[in-house]
Amino acid sequence: MTAKGIILAGGQGTRLWPMTKAVNKHVLPVYDKPMIHYPLATLMLAGIREVLVISSPDGVPQLRALLGDGSDLGLSISYAEQARPAGIAEALVIGADFIGGDRVCLILGDNVFYGNDLSQMVEDAAARPTNTIFGYYLTDAAGLGVCEFDAAGKPVRLVEKPETAVSNWAVPGLYFYGPEAIDIARGLAPSERGEIEITDLNMQLLDAGRLDVVRMGRGMLWLDCGTAENLLEASEFVRVVEKRIGLQICCLEEIAYGRGLIDAAQLAALAAATPIPAQRAYLERLLPRRPAP
Repeated sequence: MTAKGIILAGGQGTRLWPMTKAVNKHVLPVYDKPMIHYPLATLMLAGIREVLVISSPDGVPQLRALLGDGSDLGLSISYAEQARPAGIAEALVIGADFIGGDRVCLILGDNVFYGNDLSQMVEDAAARPTNTIFGYYLTDAAGLGVCEFDAAGKPVRLVEKPETAVSNWAVPGLYFYGPEAIDIARGLAPSERGEIEITDLNMQLLDAGRLDVVRMGRGMLWLDCGTAENLLEASEFVRVVEKRIGLQICCLEEIAYGRGLIDAAQLAALAAATPIPAQRAYLERLLPRRPAP
């Protein structure tokens, strides 16, 4: 079954104020790339080519100016507005026509994933017929939605921001659903904070035996860039890794070329249009070497 992707890049970015007073937070830099490039790269690694970006009325024009229609990367990117922050699950309702009868990967626009097994993990989830979310171990998962497992490792309960610790397994903002999730999202009542909670949707699927929870291993990294401190930490991580190994994290042009979405001539054109010499040289190194005359 074909999988599509939704990036939820809404919200008001209040935790990053005043940087977000006039700029959508998802265009802020995580070291050398805009924040939204990282979740878009994750979708591309999952084999997803059709993407819907959902943002605020002010955010959509900024993100459209940044990403365009995606054709230069072999993608199809469209846009929709979320009038106000009303919960992660609302993205499925807003994107219902876009999803149609296909599977969908919903990813939050401020989440960064990195790891040797990332491509295989998201490819498997995209191809799996069941709904899939992930668990990520944290010593302190306070303020996050978590998944509780029994002694046999079976998921038994999902809790949104519990007041007391019930699990160290946080649920990152990466969800794979079948079209059935749309109807569930439409039937959810808003929580006390007035939002359609993704945890309520996931709990219904779990109770029905239609949700897999895949625990990420130690080799996986998940970062949320929603605060100034987290944004700095993510930027520093990307800087250190890229400087150490000489390869970029979540370079959209590199992924598009490696996945066969664009050919060498298209990559060469993207490289030529890049105003930064170091970035242009990086992309040109990906091109096949021509034999000496």
